[in-house]
Amino acid sequence: MPDTEVSVHVNRGNDNALEPAADVLETDESFDLRLHGHESPAHVHCRLDGGIERIASLDQSNYYVEPGAVTIVPITVDAATIDRSIEGQLEVLTGYGSESVTVAVTVVPGASDVDIDESLAEPAQREPDQTAFERTIGRVVPGTGLEPATLAVLALGLAAVVIAAVTAATIASPVVTVGLGIVIVGVVAALLLLVW
Repeated sequence: MPDTEVSVHVNRGNDNALEPAADVLETDESFDLRLHGHESPAHVHCRLDGGIERIASLDQSNYYVEPGAVTIVPITVDAATIDRSIEGQLEVLTGYGSESVTVAVTVVPGASDVDIDESLAEPAQREPDQTAFERTIGRVVPGTGLEPATLAVLALGLAAVVIAAVTAATIASPVVTVGLGIVIVGVVAALLLLVW
C-alpha cells in the first residue's frame, strides 16, 4: 500500500459537500485517494487532468461512498518513466458535477527499479597467479581440466615429431635433420601459445 495519500471528506455537514484535507500533493510513487463518508451516502466521480493522466491512472472513475466508511481509490503512478516534473490535477466531483474540489498533483521523477547488488562495489576475487608450468600441467595432465583443443594440438604435434624423426633416421640427410628441428620448434611454440 502506498505511503502517500490524499483525503477528501464527503458530505460532512451538508449534502454534496467535499472538503480536501490538503489541496496540494507532490509524489514520485502511486498513492491513495481516501474518501471519508459522513452524514449521507454519495456517488463520487474522480478524474485526472492537466498532463498527469499520461503517467497516472485510476482503476475506475465512479465510487459509492457510504456514511461512516472510508472508500480507498488507488491511483497508480509510473514516475520512473519521466525525467522532469509533471503537474496536473486530481478532481473529485459529487452531486452530478454540482460540487467539485481539485487537488494539485506534481509527479516528480522516481527512482529507477533497477536493484544494484552491493557486491559490485567490491573488487573481483582473483585466482592466485600460476606459473607457466602449473598452467601447462593443468591443461595437459588428464583429469585436471584438459581441453579438447589442447589434446588435439598435442596429438598432432606428437605425430608430426614422430614422422619427422622416422624420416630423419631413414634418410639420414642434414636437410631432413634441420626439418626435424623445425617441426619440434613448431610443436613447442604451439603448446606455449595454448598455455599463455
